[in-house]
Amino acid sequence: MLPRHNDPIAAIATAPGRGAVGIVRVSGKGIGALVRTLCGKDLKPREATYLPIRDAAGSPIDHGLAIYFPGPHSYTGEDVLELQAHGGPVVLQLLLARCLEAAQAADADGKTVLNGLRLAQPGEFTERAFLNDKIDLAQAEAIADLIDASTEAAARSASRSLSGAFSQEIHVLRDALVHLRMLVEATLDFPEEEIDFLQKADAFGQLERLRAQVAAVLARAHQGALLREGIKVVIAGQPNAGKSSLLNALAGAELAIVTPIAGTTRDKVQQTIQIEGVPLHVIDTAGLRSSDDEVERIGIARAWDEITAADAVLFLHDLTRVEQADYAAADTEISATLQQKLSALVPVIHVWNKTDMAQADVQARHTAQLASDSGQIALSARTGDGLDALRKRLLEVAGWQSAPEGLYLARARHVEALQAVEAHLEMADEQLAAQAAHLDLLAEELRLAQISLNSITGEFSSDDLLGVIFSSFCIGK
Repeated sequence: MLPRHNDPIAAIATAPGRGAVGIVRVSGKGIGALVRTLCGKDLKPREATYLPIRDAAGSPIDHGLAIYFPGPHSYTGEDVLELQAHGGPVVLQLLLARCLEAAQAADADGKTVLNGLRLAQPGEFTERAFLNDKIDLAQAEAIADLIDASTEAAARSASRSLSGAFSQEIHVLRDALVHLRMLVEATLDFPEEEIDFLQKADAFGQLERLRAQVAAVLARAHQGALLREGIKVVIAGQPNAGKSSLLNALAGAELAIVTPIAGTTRDKVQQTIQIEGVPLHVIDTAGLRSSDDEVERIGIARAWDEITAADAVLFLHDLTRVEQADYAAADTEISATLQQKLSALVPVIHVWNKTDMAQADVQARHTAQLASDSGQIALSARTGDGLDALRKRLLEVAGWQSAPEGLYLARARHVEALQAVEAHLEMADEQLAAQAAHLDLLAEELRLAQISLNSITGEFSSDDLLGVIFSSFCIGK
């Protein structure tokens, strides 16, 4: 641990603003003297005591509850004092200042009450809980995810991760991997018997079962990452194809200005929507065309920047103009540019808009085409007809499946770590198939796979990684 991890810390632990109740929290080793100074007496462990909390002159700042949690039976694993008072910002700041002031005062023996008490950094209480083995790293991240959850599904999934559901799956994988590593490492000491030994121990079968387990956990982690982070969807197309109308229809609000004037949208308009609890960050962009207007050209350049950074693109076509030669040629040019600029992994969904306005014969011809191509959708952004099919298709391209019972929230780094495990196990399978000549390489691939697994729960983590994770927390947590 770093030296700062030994400092006692204090912070307001409730959200900024006014509220019925606010909490000031202190955590550190041996804070009993501070408890007596602030509360005027010793407190019974884990028992709420109603009392006045006084300033240095003896005047009450507020009347509230004080609760003392001796370590290690506390949130951080250290001694913790919580002062629960009325939730006015000024009151809480006075209580926090009183804690810092009282810590520097002298006790009856002339010693400083609590030397080194300082304001906590963002996430430092939870960081202490992790460092003191109260929770692992995945559970610590789940605390932040639970606070930030914007849907019921995300909140429930974060709660499962906090309870250890995700961590338990990682531990099962790790235990199986450690057992397999033990077998392989043992064979390196007996080279003349190694292949027979591995065959008798069913090392081949163990590795295959482990790969299948990792694939299953990775699939669930991918679903959890989608639930937490969502995908970026960019609406692209020529001017007046109905991009802004589609954004408004998906969002259920008039976010973008809609007019029949080409080039109305000059810059991106973004809105996050939720489909079955999955967040989709939908971006409306400027119409793609050649233009002499400097401002519009800047908007079009920004549109292409957004398109190239998208997770999925909605290429919007206007059914009322689709058989016009110049319009069709411009659409073909946009399609060619999309193929050049986008990775093959980024899906492009062709959306045919204005079904309510297109001529019957034109609509009939394109409806027949759509029936043979599930990647294309016809709709009316004005009436809403076909929007449900588009929402379903967006979930499909995101890789979302109906949320299974017990889904846990995961982060992009968890998915990346599991993908690394999968890659190392694939290499290990190749080395095992090569038999005796490459067992040292097999052992190394298994070791690297275990390091990737351990990074999820934080059993082997750099201080830089911990700093990034906990700095995203609110102060007081």
